Amino acid sequence: MASSAIVRRAILLLALLVFLGYIMMWIIMPTDTYYNHWLLHILSATNSTFFGIQGPIMLDFTFPILFIAVLGCIYLHLGKKKSSITESKRDTKPRFLKRPMIVKGLGIVTVTELALFTMFIALCVWYFADYVQHWFKQVPVLSATRGEKEWESKVERVGLVAGVGGNLCLAFLFYPVTRGSSILPVLGLTSEGSIKYHIWLGNIAMVLFTVHGFLYFVYWGFTNRLSEMLKWDDHYVSNVAGEISLLCGLALWVTTYPTIRRKMFELFFYTHYLYILFIIFFIFHTGIGFACIMLPGLYLFLLDRYLRFLQSREKVRLLSARVLPCHTIELSFSKTRGLSYNPTSTIFINVPSISKLQWHPFTITSNSNLEPETLCVIIKCEGSWTRKLYDVISSPSPIDHLQVSVEGPYGPATTNFLRHDMLVMISGGSGITPFISIIRELIFIRSTLKCKTPKIKLISVFKNFSNLSILDLILPTSSYSPNSGNLDLQIEAYVTRENGNHKGKFEPSRTICFKPNASDEPISPALGPNSWLWLGAIISSSFTIFLLLLGLFTQYIVYPVDQNTYKLYSYTKKASVNMLIICFSIVIAASGAFLWNKKQSAKEAKQLEHTEESTTIKSSEDVELEILPLESVTKSINVHYGHRPNLKRILMEIKESNVGALVSGPKEMREDVAAICSSGQADNLHFESISFTW
Repeated sequence: MASSAIVRRAILLLALLVFLGYIMMWIIMPTDTYYNHWLLHILSATNSTFFGIQGPIMLDFTFPILFIAVLGCIYLHLGKKKSSITESKRDTKPRFLKRPMIVKGLGIVTVTELALFTMFIALCVWYFADYVQHWFKQVPVLSATRGEKEWESKVERVGLVAGVGGNLCLAFLFYPVTRGSSILPVLGLTSEGSIKYHIWLGNIAMVLFTVHGFLYFVYWGFTNRLSEMLKWDDHYVSNVAGEISLLCGLALWVTTYPTIRRKMFELFFYTHYLYILFIIFFIFHTGIGFACIMLPGLYLFLLDRYLRFLQSREKVRLLSARVLPCHTIELSFSKTRGLSYNPTSTIFINVPSISKLQWHPFTITSNSNLEPETLCVIIKCEGSWTRKLYDVISSPSPIDHLQVSVEGPYGPATTNFLRHDMLVMISGGSGITPFISIIRELIFIRSTLKCKTPKIKLISVFKNFSNLSILDLILPTSSYSPNSGNLDLQIEAYVTRENGNHKGKFEPSRTICFKPNASDEPISPALGPNSWLWLGAIISSSFTIFLLLLGLFTQYIVYPVDQNTYKLYSYTKKASVNMLIICFSIVIAASGAFLWNKKQSAKEAKQLEHTEESTTIKSSEDVELEILPLESVTKSINVHYGHRPNLKRILMEIKESNVGALVSGPKEMREDVAAICSSGQADNLHFESISFTW
């Protein structure tokens, strides 16, 4: 175990050194030193008939990130078997680095996030300013050559720099949305929690690209060259391709406005697919050589997207649905024992009978240790898609089969709840679902591993009395153990829109059992139990295939035409072939790994068939036990009517020295708790937000 920890530290150190070298290239690239010295040396040292101008660019910008991604896969594989028990109970990071702050326009951020964001903005400013200074030196010659005024040439140069600056944002844009990435977990991040970075980068990129396009239109207008708008130069920058890319980006960008996204989610969802055209025409606009600067993030995203596509083609085995009186359903799927996940993980669900294109994320409430052959999610009616699903399942004449596909699960690589003396979980509405998974994990630790667990105080805010029925799902009835009664759990439930104490119980839930088709399969990891090693192998092998095919294409097709002058061979053809080679390489490597692991998981799927038969038989017994576990493990359940909780008073009254304040729910609730934890009045509070930004 000690040797594994040493290897992991060495991997982290190597990855950090490579990343610092990568960032140094970004810092030095706009300077005269780079153009007058470094670039000339790099070109002479890497001049090759196999890769042309792409060679040095991929060496400087593509290879380092893919190498870090492979190192990350090895790091995560070595640490996969570490449970929350083996994690240090002390938080090794200085507390001020995790202190929450509320910044207008950014939302809740920690000091670390704000510092990194500030450094990125500083990099953008440096990048922009130094490029302007570098290219303004060319203005006198350019204006004389083109027969235009110097200010007009300066407008054109600033427009060019804005486009180059947008590419800097584009280079980092895809990392936060690569759900199966090895880079995010190494940094202790999840894709869902990193969506805000994608939003920040996307906004900055589109501002710069819009300025880029606008200044060129102004420049062409004042110099009487509006015909340039219709130019598709096959040996230089294609203006038409850039305009198409910008239009796609603007359409995508406009629909991300919060009001539009909230009220017309489907419009936002479908227009977001315009990113495909945006990227294709961006590559046609700039040429594949320059586009290789942003290639690594896009490469990892495409690989992840294809693996998700392969997994989503499988029809999974839906076992049952529990219908609650609060317009909420709990779906239970069959899963293989090889599929493990941590608390707060999410899974994406698609129901073709409702929508073939829409995928919706839901927090997994089951525990892979307590329920090794079942995966459960809770779905509350809060939109048109969930309402249609609820109507289908809860109809008076329920269906006996529902075709479902999934992607995931996705979640944190590790969790460490034992470092706290007490956990205060604050939820609003359906925000209680990630806390159910955490409570079940602590039950497993307490009852099976016999370890001490922190006290738990669950503060749940609901609109109506019927929503209290969700609390019955906190514990897994099929895995109930008397030992779980030792869990110190207190629940404070607040019903905000109803007054008076409801003495009668709400309507009982109804369980519906489905009959899976023979073609339905248990949910299994797309790349098997050693998924991180397989992902590292796919990244390495696919990029090797790409380099091999690119070398052959350049050596025998491109080089005989342009002789490394980069002026004669068609930019459009070169970009098209490169994109096809990238896609082909990813498809070959990923398909081989997926099919191999699918064959292995098929053997385990056969062993589950007999287990599921017994599960169906016992379903009626489970219904009778639904209310028992909750009453047996909670110290007390208090229900408050007609008002919201005074979160500041509740948190300030807690005396434990190390308190984890976890909040999941509406933005206002998360910001209120963050403000309390960052006020400095309670040094024992450690804030953690669980958002639904997907």
